[in-house]
Amino acid sequence: MFKLSVISDEVSQDLIKVVKFALSHKLDGIEIRSLWNLPPHKLVGKSGGIRKILSKYGLEVSAIASPFFKANIDSDREYKEHLMILKNCIDLAKSLDTNIIRGFTFWRKNSYDEYEETIMEKFGEPLDIIEEEGIILAIENEPSTFATNARLVTRFLNKIKSHYIKAVFDPGNDIGDPYGEIPYPEGYNIVKNHIIHIHVKDGYRDESGNVVWTPIGEGNVKYHDLIRALLRDQYKGYLSLETHWRPRISLSKELEKMPKGYKFSELGEEASTICIINLKKIIEEVM
Repeated sequence: MFKLSVISDEVSQDLIKVVKFALSHKLDGIEIRSLWNLPPHKLVGKSGGIRKILSKYGLEVSAIASPFFKANIDSDREYKEHLMILKNCIDLAKSLDTNIIRGFTFWRKNSYDEYEETIMEKFGEPLDIIEEEGIILAIENEPSTFATNARLVTRFLNKIKSHYIKAVFDPGNDIGDPYGEIPYPEGYNIVKNHIIHIHVKDGYRDESGNVVWTPIGEGNVKYHDLIRALLRDQYKGYLSLETHWRPRISLSKELEKMPKGYKFSELGEEASTICIINLKKIIEEVM
């Protein structure tokens, strides 16, 4: 049976509030993204305090939601910066007893085909680092990056061929896939053998083609069918709530691409409460 967690800043920048949310909804863990207005790679100095609080309440860290390789593939400066982001997130992950760090495949320019060899080359040094450290780098399907969907994440994984690089499947992100991949069954069935972690959010495309986020169960992701498939396939990792929807306000496109900080977390607890209740109801109906 899978476990449940929530991404920290989808609730609050205050860890205590995130912990109270997790306990209130009987979650198993918390995924660390931004806290106290700091991104995960700048939380290493606070890891002792984070660990103490989570241990006190019996909560795990499901993953580190790093922004690794949300970067310009043609910038040497950003490449070096992101290697340091990876190293810092590895330190944070180890101190918090998780071995999963989320990553990406660079900001999208033209087609994946055109940049595939460059992407592979750029992953050489990170691969050496994670293999030495025994950390799993989980690549997420993200429409603003080269691996926009589950098909391209799978293609990337099949080519890189490493036991230390796996997939974060985000069915909600498939709603915005420029190639029109359907989250379930298409996306899931393509990537399911590589999945180590799953993000949960929901939405639809409006008449202009823009993604509109919704409470879980009110968008176009077929969560009843997906969860039924996860149970059938005996998935034992985490479903991690990545709400994104907010009542009464809309997140900026920039915050949607690079979630972090107090502005992103505004109304997050209210929104995430609705979403986790909906998600747990779907799970109960499927079971």
